[in-house]
Amino acid sequence: QVQLVDSGGGLVQPGGSLRLSCVTSGFTLPYHTIGWFRQAPGKEREGVSFITGSKSEISYADSVKGRFTISRDQEKNTIYLQMTNLKPEDTAIYYCSAGPAGATMAVDFHFWGQGTQVTVSS
Repeated sequence: QVQLVDSGGGLVQPGGSLRLSCVTSGFTLPYHTIGWFRQAPGKEREGVSFITGSKSEISYADSVKGRFTISRDQEKNTIYLQMTNLKPEDTAIYYCSAGPAGATMAVDFHFWGQGTQVTVSS
């Protein structure tokens, strides 16, 4: 049974940092794409970052390049999203998800974590 459990959200001031975690089980991590998506109130879910394959192919949305870093600990079956220099517009519920290798559209991801709230505010 595929499961993803995401955590690590919270309230942080602008310029602050948070690290999100996604613990996965039930599938072979290197043969899937793991994505972090976010959804703000009244907005569509958007892809933030993706990591794929045994060589950890990585991509980021333009809005987070240079501020967010995705990484993987295969021994712990955990994907991390390190977020730095956070801005109020980063406020959203963040979800980790698993899909076929190379997927980037939310509709192609069939397994989702429960979501973790990130609020950036002074």
